[in-house]
Amino acid sequence: RTGELSPPLQAVISSEGVNPLAQKASYLTLAQLFEPIRDDLKKVETEFARHVESQVPLIPAMGKYVQSGGGKRIRPAVLLMAARMSGYTGSEGPLFGSVVEFIHTATLVHDDIIDESEVRRGRQAAHAKWGNDVTVLLGDFLYIKSMQMALSRDNLDFIKVLCEVTLRMIEGEIYQLTKNGVVDLTEEEHLDIVRRKTAYLFAGSAKIGGMLGPTTPEQQQALWDYGFYIGMAFQLVDDLLDYTGEEVVLGKPVGGDLREGKMTLPVIHLLQRDPRGAALTRKIVAEHDATIEEWRELRALLTQHRSIDYAYRTATDFVARAKQALYAFPQSAAREALEFLPD
Repeated sequence: RTGELSPPLQAVISSEGVNPLAQKASYLTLAQLFEPIRDDLKKVETEFARHVESQVPLIPAMGKYVQSGGGKRIRPAVLLMAARMSGYTGSEGPLFGSVVEFIHTATLVHDDIIDESEVRRGRQAAHAKWGNDVTVLLGDFLYIKSMQMALSRDNLDFIKVLCEVTLRMIEGEIYQLTKNGVVDLTEEEHLDIVRRKTAYLFAGSAKIGGMLGPTTPEQQQALWDYGFYIGMAFQLVDDLLDYTGEEVVLGKPVGGDLREGKMTLPVIHLLQRDPRGAALTRKIVAEHDATIEEWRELRALLTQHRSIDYAYRTATDFVARAKQALYAFPQSAAREALEFLPD
């Protein structure tokens, strides 16, 4: 029964240095806490499949291929649980959950083209299967379709949040491209990319969940903050897996970020402390590749200078802020689930 909710923690569970029994207990607890929205999460999948239909047969074929590739569905889960915590009892949660999943999927489709990633979640990426031209247009279709779905509820407040989030995400992608290959990227520049590319969609998902219910502006802002901080932590942990995870679990090559010229927090931390680490990083970025020996040396240096620990502590700080934001709501089972999720 926990299978459908496994992806949100699957990568974290597989990290090195984590007690697997403790993680399994946490994973099962998370599944139990999110049990009340199980049926709504299934409806999100149904809504996604229904709205990706088109008179052009290739669109639903590609849409269903991308959807069937799995995924965390953590953004719809946050939206649905935030709505429940906010006292919402209506039926529109799965629709809006599908809206944010459409936006997220569109970004993944475009990101894979930009990054020239041949693999997504352990199988051939959409653009590798159908070509860049058609896949770019699929991403465009998903973006516009998400807005059309939200407009069907005739409430511009939701559209304003979704447009703000989507624009910031696109800005983040463009900003990251301008910084690609820049080895001397600062920590603040990196965190700004994380805010735009990842955190804002989490923030919007949580806030929209609150907007569905009878919430105050202060509570909606608290949910935005919760989603924002959990999104920051989520991305920082995801970045860590590039150095601590296993390829068979991640479904993509380990070390891909650095080979693509993307500087993340562990390496940014290392560069400020170790000349050898800096030289090795520059070589890998310049050559877009690393030998097994070079990769092992880099990982050893990251461990030696506690750069992995630094990134993990930074993520933990964001987790604490996320949990604190939920104090704007009274204690409930839904709040407990949202408090446990960032842990």
